Amino acid sequence: MSQINPHYQIEKEKACYHCGQPCNSDLLAIGDKPFCCTGCKTVHEILNENNLCDYYSFEQNPGVSPSYQHHNTFQFLNEPSIRKRFLTFDSSTFCRVQFLVPNIHCVSCIWLLENLQRLNKGILQSKVNFNTKQVTIDFKPDVLSLSDVAQLIASLGYVPSIHLGSNSKPISSNKSLVTKLAVAGFCFANIMLFSFPEYLGLDDGDHQLKVLFSFLNLALAIPIVSYCGQDYFISAWKSFRQKQINIEMPIAVGLAALISRSYYDILFQTGPGYLDSLSGLVFFLLIGRWFQSKTYESLSFDRDYKSYFPLVAQKWNGLNWTPIVVYELKEGDQIKIRNLEIIPADSTLINRETLIDYSFVTGESKPVQAKKGDLIYAGGKMIGQPIELIVEKKTSQSYLTSLWNNEIFQKVEESSYQKVIDRAARKFTWVVMIIAFTTAMYWYFTSPSQMWLVLTSVLMVACPCALALAAPFTYGSMLRVFGKHGFYLKNADVIERLSAIDAIVFDKTGTITNGAADVKFVGVLDEQEMSWVKLITASSSHPLSNLITKSILQGKNQQLDYFNEASGYGLVGIVEGHSIKVGSASFVEFNGQLPDHSSLVFVSIDETVRGYFKINTAIRKPIAELVKKLKANVAALLSGDNESDKERMKEIFPSSTQLLFNQSPHDKLQFISDLQQSGKKVLMVGDGLNDSGALKQCNVGIAVTDDTGFFTPGCDGILKGDQIGKLNEFIHLAKSATTILKVAFGISFFYNIIALSFAITGNLSPLVAAILMPISSISVVGFSSLAVNLISKQRLR
Repeated sequence: MSQINPHYQIEKEKACYHCGQPCNSDLLAIGDKPFCCTGCKTVHEILNENNLCDYYSFEQNPGVSPSYQHHNTFQFLNEPSIRKRFLTFDSSTFCRVQFLVPNIHCVSCIWLLENLQRLNKGILQSKVNFNTKQVTIDFKPDVLSLSDVAQLIASLGYVPSIHLGSNSKPISSNKSLVTKLAVAGFCFANIMLFSFPEYLGLDDGDHQLKVLFSFLNLALAIPIVSYCGQDYFISAWKSFRQKQINIEMPIAVGLAALISRSYYDILFQTGPGYLDSLSGLVFFLLIGRWFQSKTYESLSFDRDYKSYFPLVAQKWNGLNWTPIVVYELKEGDQIKIRNLEIIPADSTLINRETLIDYSFVTGESKPVQAKKGDLIYAGGKMIGQPIELIVEKKTSQSYLTSLWNNEIFQKVEESSYQKVIDRAARKFTWVVMIIAFTTAMYWYFTSPSQMWLVLTSVLMVACPCALALAAPFTYGSMLRVFGKHGFYLKNADVIERLSAIDAIVFDKTGTITNGAADVKFVGVLDEQEMSWVKLITASSSHPLSNLITKSILQGKNQQLDYFNEASGYGLVGIVEGHSIKVGSASFVEFNGQLPDHSSLVFVSIDETVRGYFKINTAIRKPIAELVKKLKANVAALLSGDNESDKERMKEIFPSSTQLLFNQSPHDKLQFISDLQQSGKKVLMVGDGLNDSGALKQCNVGIAVTDDTGFFTPGCDGILKGDQIGKLNEFIHLAKSATTILKVAFGISFFYNIIALSFAITGNLSPLVAAILMPISSISVVGFSSLAVNLISKQRLR
């Protein structure tokens, strides 16, 4: 029995296989796996049944012990009013919800929460934002209710934080960092105070005083290591468990070396230890981390370019419809959306049934039928005749931008610099570790008393943080500059691709031309028929349709019974039982002689051609100068119109530029593809209406916009029409950003070489190294931001 009891005691004190809590009973074990409660055992069984036990390979005991949750706990979420508040998108086939989950704490949590679809077929996908502790879940409402989704993650130990009084806010780690900084400062100051016998060089008569203060310092060092410096040890341990090495590893090793040597020296009375250096090191590391976070926050570019996303909606001001930038919309505003325009805010449909394309949100391009009174979600694209809506929720600019930047619409090219950075950062830490231990061996035989401080200095001073931060802050600062000048890019990777462009292709209508010098109708239409044409053209956002609408002064309050737009060809609508077509000659089936003059838009009523609008489009003023600056890089002009403008285009474009007319959307796409196959990096500049396929195909696609709510998800950037003359400067700035990035890399490498040289030779204390480490990162970030601002001011004066 004497041999059984100890064994039983060990079994009794085993940690739970799922969450790591002590097990008080062996009755809940499955084989050799003990569990502390039924909840942990149930979660393990769920994971095992669904082949998700890889969860445990990321970390030992990664789970969270789920408190008992009754199956009706989250039923209140199914109440229509509450459900509406929590869902960011709701349809009969697709729903999206975002929960705040405070229990997310490690890579295992992320892995499990992003594999929910393997637990339940009703889950489409889930994404975790570790910094904000939020999980976004897409699910099928016909399979799962909102309460079922909440119950699912709660059953795994990740209970969502739900507050009905206000929306749950993301968790911030700044408060914890400040608390650790305060504790570290207190311990550092007192350890310095208790070390004064060593500083003053008291003789052996005060030996007892030295011993007393040394042990007081040991006590103060415990919170320094276990609380203030715990993040470094936890991060390094997790990395080691995954058989990898991260940038926190050298810091953790340095701290461990100092604390272990100090304990040895003090306990065996061979010396005073290095606790003053240790506490100061942690204190300055935390100051550096706090200062870095504040610096990055002040230099943040994310909110800048997202806050001025250039979508425009038509708002009713009581007398007529006027354009308004979407971030100025307020609840209760009445707006009108035309064919293919984006719904800028969650709104209620008030006038007629329509089709909404939610491919921006769901990735599914099949249109959804919406009825009068339905809630239409931001990001949907309207298909058909214009609709009127009442804004229910103020526009979220960052939400619209995130839809545009959805992975579904990303191009296959991957950032080459990011690849280099990732490889360098992984190898860098290994190099630092090797240098540190080689240096330690040298000092062990040369001056053993200095070995620990030199080892720590080497581990502290070398950091790849600056290298990793150079690219996002250089390109991010350039994104901010572009946004201030009316050029909005999807993400920072576009800048890298833009810098490599060597062939530029322009669309004509809405890009080279904008507005009209003269619009005349040739044919026979009475006043009522002309109002029908205006009603139909007003339903389209095409530049020529807008010109025709503005040229027709008469108009009546009439109902459009049917509307459809054939991209690149024309419009068809039914008004008062009459079929009206507006578009190209082939679209209205005109077989006569085409006048070789201007842009022509034909009109047919009840299958009879009644005439055409002769439009002398105006060329944008900056275009001629822009083409001169771009020179031979201008590869082609592609137009869906006839050749009536060919002579005018010859006056603008060089002889080396191909001028191609009567181009269908497919022809444009094929031309871009042929250029790419010949080795060219192609930039396409168009209006995004008839050339969305070409914009998506090219390396960089820019959509030019003038007071419109239309753009295509395939484009990489949106350029305001009045800023098109700066396109050459934007391209040069993209190239400059690449040069600045290379210099920033050089600064980072130069700093590490110099700092390591001083540390290896013993001329750098750990405290100075701890101060220099964050300064190096801040210097690179500051240089990148300053250089971008100076160069942009010179080019965009």
